[in-house]
Amino acid sequence: MNPFTIIDRAEDLVSLPAGPVEPLAPAAFHLTTPARHLALQDAEGRLIGRCSLWRAHDHHGAPTTIGLIGHYAAADAAAGSELLEHATTWHHANGCDRVIGPMDGSTWHRYRLLTERGTEPPFFLEPDNPDDWPEHFTDAGFVPLATYFSALNPDLTRCDPRSDQRRAELERDGIILRRIDVERFEAELAAIHELSLVAFARNPLYSPIGLDGFLASYTPIRPHLVPELVLLAERGGQLVGFIFAIPDLLEPARGEPQRTAIVKSMAVHPACGGNGLGGLLMDDCQQAARKLGFERAIHALMHETNRSRSISARYGATIRRYTLYEKALT
Repeated sequence: MNPFTIIDRAEDLVSLPAGPVEPLAPAAFHLTTPARHLALQDAEGRLIGRCSLWRAHDHHGAPTTIGLIGHYAAADAAAGSELLEHATTWHHANGCDRVIGPMDGSTWHRYRLLTERGTEPPFFLEPDNPDDWPEHFTDAGFVPLATYFSALNPDLTRCDPRSDQRRAELERDGIILRRIDVERFEAELAAIHELSLVAFARNPLYSPIGLDGFLASYTPIRPHLVPELVLLAERGGQLVGFIFAIPDLLEPARGEPQRTAIVKSMAVHPACGGNGLGGLLMDDCQQAARKLGFERAIHALMHETNRSRSISARYGATIRRYTLYEKALT
C-alpha cells in the first residue's frame, strides 16, 4: 500500500510534491470545502492520486447518507483502485450507504467523466479526463448512475420558424427578452441564482447553493462574457428564464478561428414551462451568435432526460457523452 496524506486545509496543499498527478489547487478546495482530501503518494513521495470527500445534501440542503468523491485524479489503474477503495471505506465508516462520483461536492461544480470522446476537440469549460479513468470506477465496482451529452449545431444560419409567433405570444403574456446588463453583473447573477434554485430543483442530485458560492463560480467567466450571448426573460421585472452562452476560448488558444459559441446553461421558471420560452431563448441566442460572426454552437453537458435535449435536437447531433457513477455500500 502507498502512503496517504490527509489534507484538511487548503494551505496544506502547497506542501505536496508534484508527480504524475498535480496537487489540487487551493482555490478549488476553498470553492468546494471538502470534508477530507486524500493525497496518494508513491514510495518516492511523488503524488500519484488524489480525491476529495463530501456528504451529499438533499433538495433542502440537509445531509444525506450519500457520499461524494470528487477532485479525482490518478496516475494509473493501480493508483485509482487504491484511492477509490480508501475513499469508499471512509464513506462507509462515516455512515454512507451509497457513493457517487466523480462530483466536486455538488452538481453546481465539476462532475461526471467524459466517456465517449468523439472527434470534436475539447471546448472551453468542458470536463476532460484520461480515457482510462472510467475504468478506474467500473473496476472498483461503480456502475453508471446518469448519462449526459453535448451536441453541436454546425450551422447557425438555421433558425426556428416558430420564433416570431412565440415571441408575440410571450409578449402578450408580459414576457420580454433582453441581454444581460454587464454594469449590473452581480445583481443580474443574483437574479439568475434565484431562478436557478427554482428551475433546477427537480434535477437529479440537486442541492441548493448559496449566493456567494454561485457568484464565486461565475466571476472567473466575467472577463470573457459577451453580453449578446446572455439573454434574460422577464415578466413584470421578475426573471423567468435565461440562457448563458460564451465563446469557445480553446479555439483561438489552438490557433484556430473563433467560430463556436458554447451554450453553457439555460433555465425556465416552472410556471412558464411548456410555453415555448426555452425554444425562443435558444433560437435568439444562436441568432445573436451568428450576427457576431460565430458559425457553430455547442449545447453543453445536458442530462439525457432533460427537456433541453428536445430543443437541442432541432439543430444538431451529439458529439460527446459523459457518465456519473455510483456504488452501493453494503
